[in-house]
Amino acid sequence: MHMKATKREIFDEKYRVVSVESQSLIVRGVRTGEVLTIVNPDPAVPLTSADFPPGKLIALTDPLAALPN
Repeated sequence: MHMKATKREIFDEKYRVVSVESQSLIVRGVRTGEVLTIVNPDPAVPLTSADFPPGKLIALTDPLAALPN
């Protein structure tokens, strides 16, 4: 049974890097197995496999949670 993650739940999951390109990062949820493609918001700063080696464990942070009130 596959359930779609809510917006909040994606920030509770840990992800492993599957692959990296200069403008995107593909990760798979450790618990859910869900695959996400994260698009680089800053083309002037490419993503690299040195920063995100395949197999690296990462967590996503909610950019809205960091905004001041």
